[in-house]
Amino acid sequence: MASFVNEHSVALKKPPEPARRTEVLNARRELKMAQSAHAYVRGSTDRFYQWVAEQPETRIPVGPPIWICGDCHVGNLGPIGHHDGATVVELRDLDQTVVGNPAHDLLRLALSLAMACRSSDLPGATTARITEDLIAGYERSFDGESTDETIDELPSPIRPVMKSAVRRTTKQLFRDRMGASSRRIPHGRRFWPLAAEERAGTAALLKTEPVRQLVTMLAARADTARVEFLDAAFWAKGCSSLGLWRVAMLVEIVEDRKRGGQRRTRSLLDLKQAVAARSLWVGGEAPGLAHGERVVRGAQALAPALGARMTNAELLGRSVFIRELLPQDLKVELDHISVDDGRDVAFYLGKVLGRAHGRQLDAATRGRWHGELMKHRSKALHAPSWLWHALVDLVSVHEHAYLQHCHRYALAADRAGVTPEIAEALVIAHDSPSMQSAPEAADAPAPEHVPAPEHAPVPTAEDAPPIEATA
Repeated sequence: MASFVNEHSVALKKPPEPARRTEVLNARRELKMAQSAHAYVRGSTDRFYQWVAEQPETRIPVGPPIWICGDCHVGNLGPIGHHDGATVVELRDLDQTVVGNPAHDLLRLALSLAMACRSSDLPGATTARITEDLIAGYERSFDGESTDETIDELPSPIRPVMKSAVRRTTKQLFRDRMGASSRRIPHGRRFWPLAAEERAGTAALLKTEPVRQLVTMLAARADTARVEFLDAAFWAKGCSSLGLWRVAMLVEIVEDRKRGGQRRTRSLLDLKQAVAARSLWVGGEAPGLAHGERVVRGAQALAPALGARMTNAELLGRSVFIRELLPQDLKVELDHISVDDGRDVAFYLGKVLGRAHGRQLDAATRGRWHGELMKHRSKALHAPSWLWHALVDLVSVHEHAYLQHCHRYALAADRAGVTPEIAEALVIAHDSPSMQSAPEAADAPAPEHVPAPEHAPVPTAEDAPPIEATA
């Protein structure tokens, strides 16, 4: 066991070869999900929908069939840059989008907020109040009040993120993503080399007109600008999507000046594989859409600023969607919140979600759905009873699964207090077929040359900073 871990940890200090990506990414995902119960919820969409599918049809109301996010947790709402230069707050990760039941988005966002409360050691009564605030914000958006996106009206945990988004420049974006490099993507723990076929296919995709138009659509760029390929690398990024094919592509936009000469600027594109959604389609059947097209259509319906900056394509047998990263695209991290901040955030995000759903409905349908949400309320809770009872069950299910997950994937690394590379090697060893016959493989001691401190910190998988662009 020790020799297996030593061999793999040494290898993982360098970017893995394409053939080894899957095992490394799977290990990194398992460790990332073990960081907190809230992180586990973000990475376990399949468990959520497994629970939903097992429920009687009458337990969760059936709302109007619209495009839903499908994975509506706190980190999937945040600032998004518009191609005209504005910054708005929208849903920002639509990998799981389908035409489905809007109640599923409400329930998943309520679960995310509840687990954030638990990670922050807030009392159970706060979870109930936050659930009330979420519904109140969602219903407020249906009353005709649009979500106020001005900085002064934002909840305090979101306000600094929004201010950073508004002020952030393209230079800062490249510095955060690529360090000092300007024309090459540096390989390391975040960016990995592509196989020759992948690199050639990615470069060829840039020559297609839809992708060229995607890059030149920003207001500051000429529609006739040329777009040239500079570099590309595999991008080890995300949580539940870790393990899917994802590439960062660096390009240069060349514009001819009226008085001669050229203006050259750079852009960073995010190419992400789209696969079958875990969320549930209305009627249980998906239409004949390529998965990348599904994501783009859902984004256009739910998050217009984001959807307008996306296109889809087929690349090396994969369905992918593509977007340009803008400086304003930032991720909101709310793993630890106070009571007041949590309530403000729940109300605000409820309004954002309600606006995303409501813009797809006519007035009559919006009124019927609002009326359905007003039903089944008790004097003790200003929220639908079905939402509260389902939330209690889901918290229990996910807490249990989280502890089992930590025992399976993080215990050995926690005891050893090891580097991220060795932590990943331990997970790979645990899941290796050759190790399955070894009893208590996950509880193996640290390799002899690695000191085990008395209070070992939980190893984490280093990822991009909380500044994240996603579709």
